[in-house]
Amino acid sequence: MPVDDRNCEPGAIESAQLVDDADIVAGEAEPEFQLERLRIRRRVVGRRIDKYLHGRFPRISRTMMQKLIRQGDVTVNGRTVKCSFEPGAGDLVELKVPPPVPMDVVPQELPLDILYEDEHMLAINKQIGIICHPSGPAQTGTIANGLAFYAGQNLSHGDDPFRPGIVHRLDKNTSGVMLVAKTDEAHWRLGLQFERRVVQKTYFGICEGEIQLDGDIIDQPLAAHPMIQERFCVPGFPTREMLFKEAVTQYRVQERFTGFTVVHMFPKTGRTHQLRVHMSAKGHPLMGDSFYGGHYYSEKDLSGGGGSDEPLLRFQALHALRIAFQHPIKEVPMELEAPLPGRLAHIVDLLRMHRTRGAASARSAPRAQ
Repeated sequence: MPVDDRNCEPGAIESAQLVDDADIVAGEAEPEFQLERLRIRRRVVGRRIDKYLHGRFPRISRTMMQKLIRQGDVTVNGRTVKCSFEPGAGDLVELKVPPPVPMDVVPQELPLDILYEDEHMLAINKQIGIICHPSGPAQTGTIANGLAFYAGQNLSHGDDPFRPGIVHRLDKNTSGVMLVAKTDEAHWRLGLQFERRVVQKTYFGICEGEIQLDGDIIDQPLAAHPMIQERFCVPGFPTREMLFKEAVTQYRVQERFTGFTVVHMFPKTGRTHQLRVHMSAKGHPLMGDSFYGGHYYSEKDLSGGGGSDEPLLRFQALHALRIAFQHPIKEVPMELEAPLPGRLAHIVDLLRMHRTRGAASARSAPRAQ
């Protein structure tokens, strides 16, 4: 039975089709495996068999797919191949598909702020102070636990049993819009958009200091810090060989205050801590981000005398405000926005009341809803 061409990875072997069920020989695969056969209609130069099959069967990670190829569970025209093999027109690909990995995340009733939902995907406004997924089966209190309770088995498997449905992640103390896939097809199609850098993300941030340029592009690669665990850095440690990866951030000033600047940031790459490191390297760390040079501020600090001495934030003033992408199945443009959490909106209000620079502001920062 032919496969709907929409199920083929864009830019890959677009016209693959399954062989009719009558051509599948009973007992050809072990009972715990399912035998899949695909006929290649057109060759695409540079499309490796491991990458192609990972796109066709997204719940199987590319690492696992390579293992299946190496152990002979993938054949082309009846012969085993290497992971780098490029299938051509007319080739018959046979794959023993292992059973799905069971979802090991414990369902847990947690408050989820749903911004959008349909039968293929949903989007949430992630809260501050909660991590996205557990590191093991015993851990609870994560977004993944809440999603497992809310959607049950109606989540994509993805590559990791501890991350059902999760397409991309936000730091523990970064709030904002986050996409979740319900089906494997929606998962790999969304993942492909992130991989190709066509997803447009807008982050809201409050930086220390008054940024002079109205906007700029920060193009500085990132690497793991050579001395501080879980920290990242830009080039500047020549005494040790480090693996740097490309990292590009565009920013635009929204409002300037005495001693602070509200910005919108548009990451062109998705490196860990990218926005935090880039703004710090520019000399304007995010408010509250002590890990990268930021400081804690109280109401008294911002107002010049009145209010509490308690810090308003003990983490980075960063919020995933908006995301624009193409719906993975309907293929229509979408744009989703998550309102500012109350504590960030409160800080902006304090800045407007006590640290306004008159006509120096550019655009208004979003307010909490």
